[in-house]
Amino acid sequence: MLFNSIAFLLFFPAVCLLYFSIPAHWLRARNLLLLAASYYFYMNWQPAYALLLLTSTVLTYLAAIGIQAFRTQRLKQLCLVSSLVLNLTILFLFKYYNFLASNIEYVLQSTGLAIDLPEFTFLLPVGISFYTFQALGYSIDVYRGTTKVECDFPTYALFVSFFPQLVAGPIERSNNLLPQFREQHRFSSDTFMAGFRLMLWGYFMKLAVADRCALYVDSVFNNIEMHNGGAYLLASFLFPFQIYGDFAGYSLIAIGVARVLGFRLMENFHRPYFAVTVGEFWHRWHISLSTWFKDYVYIPLGGNRVGRLRCYFNLLVTFVVSGIWHGANWTFLCWGTLHGVLLCIEKALGIRSQDYSGIRRFLHWTVTFVLVCFAWIFFRANNLNDAITVIMGILTRPAVPEISFAMFTEITFSLLALLILFSKEILDEFGIKPVMVNGQGSYILHLTSYIIFAAYILLFGVLGGDQFIYFQF
Repeated sequence: MLFNSIAFLLFFPAVCLLYFSIPAHWLRARNLLLLAASYYFYMNWQPAYALLLLTSTVLTYLAAIGIQAFRTQRLKQLCLVSSLVLNLTILFLFKYYNFLASNIEYVLQSTGLAIDLPEFTFLLPVGISFYTFQALGYSIDVYRGTTKVECDFPTYALFVSFFPQLVAGPIERSNNLLPQFREQHRFSSDTFMAGFRLMLWGYFMKLAVADRCALYVDSVFNNIEMHNGGAYLLASFLFPFQIYGDFAGYSLIAIGVARVLGFRLMENFHRPYFAVTVGEFWHRWHISLSTWFKDYVYIPLGGNRVGRLRCYFNLLVTFVVSGIWHGANWTFLCWGTLHGVLLCIEKALGIRSQDYSGIRRFLHWTVTFVLVCFAWIFFRANNLNDAITVIMGILTRPAVPEISFAMFTEITFSLLALLILFSKEILDEFGIKPVMVNGQGSYILHLTSYIIFAAYILLFGVLGGDQFIYFQF
């Protein structure tokens, strides 16, 4: 079920009505309702894949129980390793096996050995990387002793499957979300309006920014041979805002939906394109994933507590794994590796965002933005050949893109939406608060602005119900 679908606009109010109609102290009944709603939400894509969600839940639940029950460190480690291996095996089979098999076949054929490896024809389960990592994070935290074991299976199952953030994050930590299922959430108009504002802005980012930019970006990247360097450059400029609007928009809707119900999810994006260094970009972009990799990959490898060369190695490995996490394609591997190399260079040169101000800060921001946009070309391209074609076209065939009047109109709407987006983000980034009317006037002004904003989304947003980009991961 998509957030930007009629089905969800019927589903969510019904869940809210049922949830708040149950007395706040009936926690188990409320949690069972949310659990059923979450599985219904997920099964709207492919009912059979709910079994994979349930399998991951059972495996990590039993592993945590075992870690708590066993006294010897060896048995505790066995429980953790079993959870990691089984869950990652499932993830590998559905997401990476075919990619690895095809590359093995290619390498063997190039040496004269013809071999046909079996292939899986299953569709990639929606959100499998997200809920797998969330569940594995819980197993690791229990093993480390930083979180308590959740013995109530329905409550733990709800933690793994909570529908607002189930298929595309934020990847929640057990210490934040699990305790909230034992809180008594009562309906509050303030909480409702706070959640509604986040949802409204998220829908704007998805429908008016991301999907509008996608009309031109997809027409170029899906038909590389029909365009010139100017078109590649324009598409490469718009895609960073497409993916930002798409993914940050989803996260805001998810956080807003949870907020309406009384739950607090972690911030996932913090105005990433204001970053002055690539390192700062990753402190602002997909925060739940970057901190996951920091805590469960980078630090266990030794982090920065080791020698300089080993630290660079740890950093590079972390971002290579991050690239692979995004998909079974060489383009994602190149994207992750490129970011890892850029971060190693920044660390080697001692580049830190807090060291710059004024014109130097602006220059560093410009360089960072260009580097991030360049890396996004690999992320968006359908394959490495397309990525190289786009890069070479930008460098060697700069020409005015051929744009029809209809597409020119779409691009104009995209730029208008970007102007609105960054006007708000500039105000937020620099702490500028518009002068507001107090009292009743303030209420009327807020209500009017919400109506105007909703009208803008309906009039200028793309209402085709396009899937969110990160659903494929």
